[in-house]
Amino acid sequence: MAREQGLSEEQVTEISDNYEESDLSPRDKAAIAFTDAIIGDPRQVSPELQRRLREHFSDPEIVEMALGVGLFMSLSKVLITLGMEPEEMTTEIVPTPAS
Repeated sequence: MAREQGLSEEQVTEISDNYEESDLSPRDKAAIAFTDAIIGDPRQVSPELQRRLREHFSDPEIVEMALGVGLFMSLSKVLITLGMEPEEMTTEIVPTPAS
């Protein structure tokens, strides 16, 4: 589906820890920063990131992104718990932020 909407392999290779310095569009960078914040520490959704998101996305789109990331995260946890994780898939442990 992403390929059908124009995602290229070159763009995928730019999604790394240094994506803010990449040639990705400001819209893509804002979406990735939002995803990183949800996965890592939701308190990272600063007023600055909220401003960036609203420059490129409507409120319903932001909610849809947040729910999508949350659903994928929860599904991955369930699959791992049930032992359905693919053997060839690397496992990355993301610590839960301290309360």
